[in-house]
Amino acid sequence: MRNLCAKLPHDMRNRIFMLPILLSFLCFQTAVLSAQATTAPHLEKRGAATQLIVDGKPFVMLSGELHNSSSSNLEYMKPIWPKLKAMGLNSVVTPLSWELVEPKEGSYDFALVDGLIEQARASQQKIVFLWLASWKNGLSSYVPVWVKQDAKRFPREVLHSNPVEILSPMGAATQEADARAFAALMKHIKTVDGNEHTVVMMQIENEVGVLGDSRDHSEAANRAFAGMVPAELTAYLKAHRESLYPDMKNLWDANGNRTSGTWAEVFGDSERADEIFMAWHYARFIHAVTAKGKAEYNLPMYVNTWLAGETTPPGEYPSGGPEPRVLDVWKAAGSALDFYSPDLYASNFTEWCRRYHRDGNPLYMPETRGGEAGAANVFYALGEEAGFGFSPFAIESEASDTDPLGESYKAIAAIAPLLAEHQSKGDVHGFVLNRERGSVDFSVGGHTLHVTLDNSFDGPASSGFGLVMMTGKDEFVGVGKGFKVTFEPRSDSGPKVGIAAVDEGAFVDGRWVAGRRLNGDEDNQGVHWRFDPKQVRTEKVALYRFE
Repeated sequence: MRNLCAKLPHDMRNRIFMLPILLSFLCFQTAVLSAQATTAPHLEKRGAATQLIVDGKPFVMLSGELHNSSSSNLEYMKPIWPKLKAMGLNSVVTPLSWELVEPKEGSYDFALVDGLIEQARASQQKIVFLWLASWKNGLSSYVPVWVKQDAKRFPREVLHSNPVEILSPMGAATQEADARAFAALMKHIKTVDGNEHTVVMMQIENEVGVLGDSRDHSEAANRAFAGMVPAELTAYLKAHRESLYPDMKNLWDANGNRTSGTWAEVFGDSERADEIFMAWHYARFIHAVTAKGKAEYNLPMYVNTWLAGETTPPGEYPSGGPEPRVLDVWKAAGSALDFYSPDLYASNFTEWCRRYHRDGNPLYMPETRGGEAGAANVFYALGEEAGFGFSPFAIESEASDTDPLGESYKAIAAIAPLLAEHQSKGDVHGFVLNRERGSVDFSVGGHTLHVTLDNSFDGPASSGFGLVMMTGKDEFVGVGKGFKVTFEPRSDSGPKVGIAAVDEGAFVDGRWVAGRRLNGDEDNQGVHWRFDPKQVRTEKVALYRFE
């Protein structure tokens, strides 16, 4: 071979010797691309944000949750998908009940699962399946009939001395059956979707907790409540004492920071001890179900929360669900769940977001208000709290060409890659303004941004919302409506700041396409960066420095 090659022209010899190198490089590149294509959707900490990664890139979920029964029939769903796509959704939270997956024990029917995945793909949507199994809104109405018929094998809760048709988390057979069905579901999803990644997350159960009493009073629950608090829980409280949620820390402090004793001894003889007890047992049950599913297909998995009022007693909301004040209990109970989410309908939206976006828990909004409220709140959730998803409930009832949420979704979709980049950098801020809270200040780079309702020309706006991000030295991109921004240098000494240019425009396939130059009347003669109160706009501003 050496003699033969020696007789060949020099450039041909080089090509022959380079061929194995080129083939190795191509094989390596193919392997990399294949790995990226088959890596399951997952959560990843990138800089200042935890993001959902799908096919190697951050995926900002602009979603909606369907009514509970809509996705139980494929024919019913057919006309819904185009409406959701037209509204700007890129993903759908889709209920899926245990009773339809396992109508007979040990006999699984995945035709509905396959059909929903196929319909979502055809509509270029992603799916979050909501596993309605042992509990939905504190009740057990979505379990198979063979579970409902066997109260001995699958024990019920006892509330105020009365057995009720709600499964008790104390039932070992219930946990095993739920986990077995969920594992079969996840194995099937991996088989039919492990490469395409249509299904990107799973919600486990829905708004769990005891309704109608502060805890389960069945015989098994009473024995456990009279017994010792598990050492895993007290060890967690001790190890994380300084970072515990304030309500939990104060309660534990008030009872002497005990590391052993009964539930009443460690947490006090009160409804709060009942709630903590139920939180532990629901959490242990659901972590076990989740772990079985993850063993088959490791997608991100979470639980959601029916939020309590500030003074509402446990039982008037699901007692034991992952409220902020018992999240430490859920975390102590296991590690299978990836995060915890609020179903947020409360008026103090920003405060509840902060309560969940803490201590390493990323913000995802699986259920909330749509319409005008959702059109505004999505900017705060994704901008200020670096959330990776937003999902108003009953989305198919609201889907229309005129829904304000669609306007917000389409504007955010156009900047989604840029938004994800600046979430990681930590230099994006979101806000919701109204007459009660008409201004907010941010410090970004060397600037202080004063954001207020826009009342420059057309009279005071009643509301405004949006987000701003620093995209370069003295350069910002903003999206929203009904607000204006004033810039000041953070240092009193040194150059002042002026507005050099404001351009409206749009991002098309990631490329900025400029529209009108809005200097003059539109930026109040260089005083304000303004956003029209009548429609959502995307704008760029460039600043200059002067003495």
